[in-house]
Amino acid sequence: MLVGSLAGCSLAFGESAAPPSPMAALTVGAPQPQGPRDLEAYAGLGTWVDVFDFVDRYAGDPPPLSGADADAMADRGVRTVFVQATRWDDQSPDGIVDRAGLRSFLVNAHRRGMRVVGWYLPHLGDLDRDLERVRQILDFEASGHRFDGIGIDIEWTDGVEDVEERNDRLVDLSRRIDELAGDVPVAAIVLPAVQIEVVNPRYWPSFPYRDLAPYYDVWMPMAYWTFRDEPYGDGGAFVTESVDRLRANLGDPDAMVAPIGGIGDLVTERDVTLFAESLAQVGAIGGSYYDWATLSEERREQIAASFADGPAADLPRP
Repeated sequence: MLVGSLAGCSLAFGESAAPPSPMAALTVGAPQPQGPRDLEAYAGLGTWVDVFDFVDRYAGDPPPLSGADADAMADRGVRTVFVQATRWDDQSPDGIVDRAGLRSFLVNAHRRGMRVVGWYLPHLGDLDRDLERVRQILDFEASGHRFDGIGIDIEWTDGVEDVEERNDRLVDLSRRIDELAGDVPVAAIVLPAVQIEVVNPRYWPSFPYRDLAPYYDVWMPMAYWTFRDEPYGDGGAFVTESVDRLRANLGDPDAMVAPIGGIGDLVTERDVTLFAESLAQVGAIGGSYYDWATLSEERREQIAASFADGPAADLPRP
């Protein structure tokens, strides 16, 4: 999804207490027939895990991460773990990428009071199969634990070359996901508007923001400044302008946003400060880094401080 799909345990599996009671919720876009959705899963500091981090057939044996890493995440202030739960490829023909691994992340993260969001990258060539992958996330259960949210990674263009048809399919799939999700909050993980409007307008022209707006509760632009040249090559300008453009495109200046920064191993100390400042400036409900495996321990500590008592400490909450 983010990179790896997006371009991407091993404590005991015993019973554990359910996560803390959720905060009151807000919604974005058209009213949801099932009532307001709780957005707690997208608030505060988050981090990302993809199949190239925790599934041996993608990452090698042993993979670099497992659900046991939930302890280290929680110790560094992480409130939400975004885990790639389903895929559409020959290595995961049944959809679920690794039942034992997902079970471990859910149980261990919830044990530490964190939330877990499962995410999926639709190809849009077969909407029924895309919807089934999302259904598998919603239906996944481990010792009474379920995912606290869904993330739809919207960036794949190879499945449908014609832009108008691709947009129609994306809107249709999003509507069906919204209906299927019930009271589970759904996030749109989107290409940053600066990327598809300024840097490379040919990648996905006429992106259907307003047609999608009724179906997503939170918007998560993949604002990976480490890929960019000036003036977008730091953790501030790229994020802020991407959010401003996103909200303008949605026609909603108050749209809920939780930007994603990275890539982890290229993030500098200055980036950490600028990203936290930009989150506060745009009124984000949260922010995250892609991804945990590529962040050094030094950066993890700096990021934790930026959310605990730094520029992002007073992010608004639902």
